[in-house]
Amino acid sequence: METTAAQLKKGQKGIIKTYHAEHIPLKLLEMGCLPGNEIELLHIAPLKDPLYININGSHLAIRKETAKHIEIEVVK
Repeated sequence: METTAAQLKKGQKGIIKTYHAEHIPLKLLEMGCLPGNEIELLHIAPLKDPLYININGSHLAIRKETAKHIEIEVVK
């Protein structure tokens, strides 16, 4: 079973394995959402969307629907 960025819990980290390019905005890729980079879930909005994440020092808010297309390996 694949794990996605949308499944991270607050404070949990993962390494990006792959993503589905047709669902990821170019701006997100430019800010470091690339395979091999670390992603950390910092905060979840009260209505569960958007997610506030840290990718290599860049703090971003992304929609949960977008996060579902970023496959990760959870770091323990």
